Amino acid sequence: MRYLIFRTDRIGDFLLTCILIKNIKFNDPNSFITIVCSNKNYDYISKYKSIDQIIIYKKNIFSYFFNFLKLFKKKFDYSIIHDDKDRSKILNSLIKKERTILIDKNEKKTKIDIIKNIIADIGFNYSKNDLDILYIKNNLLDTSKGDYVVFHYDEKWSIKTYVSNYTNIEPSVDELVKFIEELQKKIKLKILITTGSKPPENLVKIFSSNYFKNVEFLFNQNFFELEKIVFNSKLLISCHGAVSHIAAAKNIRQIDIIDKSYDYSVWSSHFRNYNYVYRKKFVYLSEDIYKALLKLSF
Repeated sequence: MRYLIFRTDRIGDFLLTCILIKNIKFNDPNSFITIVCSNKNYDYISKYKSIDQIIIYKKNIFSYFFNFLKLFKKKFDYSIIHDDKDRSKILNSLIKKERTILIDKNEKKTKIDIIKNIIADIGFNYSKNDLDILYIKNNLLDTSKGDYVVFHYDEKWSIKTYVSNYTNIEPSVDELVKFIEELQKKIKLKILITTGSKPPENLVKIFSSNYFKNVEFLFNQNFFELEKIVFNSKLLISCHGAVSHIAAAKNIRQIDIIDKSYDYSVWSSHFRNYNYVYRKKFVYLSEDIYKALLKLSF
């Protein structure tokens, strides 16, 4: 059967769709899966061997027209609008398909429940093994674990570069130094501090002082590098994002920092080895992280 899946958003969103893709390929090995994606997640999606065709959505009329021509040549058994975007619905209305599966955004369901419903609509059964999504990639990662933990300190730690109405958790340089020192005492493993593509200023200041032993600062990683680092870690400490989904998919222990104003359980109800703390002033947040570490026996 032919399946068309719309996922024109971000990497973290696509990682949810991978659960659906893995289920389809297991139950229908000869299936042909086409993904309509965005520029933001194309590079990552292209690494998945279970996807047979990728079409990039771009915000211009020429791209839209050429995408339509590519899709119009085929007839799909199922089109699944997993991103719930109007642009996807419009393009979907123009192509040939037996059935469309839509997401009801007004229905209060977790992301995993939505996926389970899609799987049931297709006629398959959901399995917990569907959560192991990282093993359906072309570039299989090393499955051995490293003796280190990951502290992912990115733009989400500051309301200047993240959601402005979230609680501000950004530490001062002195507070951050003290926190890393305490982590060293409590964890007694190597600590890798990752930042993503843009290192925060206070972290750069700490790095330049060359103060810590058994702590490695890794700046300017792309998502593929971050994925590999988290994939082989013993623990991830981070603000909720795509790396949280990587840890959950590999069953890595994690301490997820979330804001009380938003119900993150919608996204994380299927996460394994999952622990969370709420965003609050850093002096109190750090204490909550230490308490969470005690529960994890570090």
